[in-house]
Amino acid sequence: MFYTPKPTVKVQVTDTGESFSCAKDENLLRGMLRLGKRGIPVGCVNGGCGVCKVQIVQGEVLRLGPVSRAHVTVDEEAQGCTLACRVAPQTDVVLSVVGRMAKPFRAGAAARGAGSPSPQPTL
Repeated sequence: MFYTPKPTVKVQVTDTGESFSCAKDENLLRGMLRLGKRGIPVGCVNGGCGVCKVQIVQGEVLRLGPVSRAHVTVDEEAQGCTLACRVAPQTDVVLSVVGRMAKPFRAGAAARGAGSPSPQPTL
């Protein structure tokens, strides 16, 4: 019996410069949790609470289900905002954490002495 690993892509978080691998059939939130950040709010994991709001800066994602318009408006979605629990990366992705989940990411970056995020992330 042979083990065939799932195809993964690289996801970079502009807020901290950190990156992680995420399977193409796995939601971004699950991959982000592997970073081991304390205080990442997980919420409902079903697109209804809005705590895992991110902005896709670069790359393509597959929508896994609906998101609540109370948390991501049509205008925000047009600007790349979505919920990390409701999308899976299809290519390498660069994202920025927004909303309630931003605090644990930015606190970690500040503790390490990281400056402001790079305006042009590299993959």
